[in-house]
Amino acid sequence: MFAPLLNLARTESGTYLAPRSPEVANSMFGGQFLAQCIAAATDTVDRDRAIHSLHAYFLRPGDSEEPCELSVATIRDGRSFSHREISAFQDGKELFRMFGSWNIAESSPEFQGDRMPEVPPPDEVTYTYYQFCQDQMPDKDYLATITQRPIDIRYINPPQDRKNRSELENQLMWIRISDELPDEPWRHQAALAYISDSTLIDHITLPHGMRWMDQDFFGTSLDHTMWFHRPCKATDWVLFDQKVEWTGAGRGLASAKIWSQKGELLATCGQEGLMRF
Repeated sequence: MFAPLLNLARTESGTYLAPRSPEVANSMFGGQFLAQCIAAATDTVDRDRAIHSLHAYFLRPGDSEEPCELSVATIRDGRSFSHREISAFQDGKELFRMFGSWNIAESSPEFQGDRMPEVPPPDEVTYTYYQFCQDQMPDKDYLATITQRPIDIRYINPPQDRKNRSELENQLMWIRISDELPDEPWRHQAALAYISDSTLIDHITLPHGMRWMDQDFFGTSLDHTMWFHRPCKATDWVLFDQKVEWTGAGRGLASAKIWSQKGELLATCGQEGLMRF
């Protein structure tokens, strides 16, 4: 269940205690760090302000079976913007650090440079990301992990060949939180951040004819950045349009646009990951 992940407890020292992961895995899902840090920082910001950007680093793997302690530092509160720095700890070790900015929405002309790709609607896409992993990457531990996450993912154009074929096409998926959420906008922004980490960095191996879970490959997320453009409902299907921007020097960079079913650009995000063969 996703909704309980955002129910933080305030400690006597002024930090926040975040619930443990709904999944049992080798390490904590990065999207959980993003969502819970948004929740903690939002509690310190005036309610007329919404997060519009975040920049984060994954410093150490977390224990998925333990809660995290979150500390929030107020960097600045201005007339229109508030800035916060949030850190996540377990056993006194810092696992994750995020810098975020919240602002009061203003009226201005709107423009989006790209159009949403033409894709079949969600109810016509039946192939799931779980099926893709089962077909292409039969790692039982990984399969058990992703099925525990409160996310629905329908894969529109999965790569067909198992290996040795460079895949350069943008990877397109319908994705949503498989849970009910209150209507508070910040909860849906936190949920959108949560799902934005679900498959983004997995694709940096595709130009090389490989898969993220190949036994001769090791990868992990290094950082994450995200810009929120419009209010959203993360419980509705959104299109995750993902692209590999670059690989080299032991790293890979992927970016994504997140679209509403109406073709509105909801958010843009990017992530760099470690690549070791």
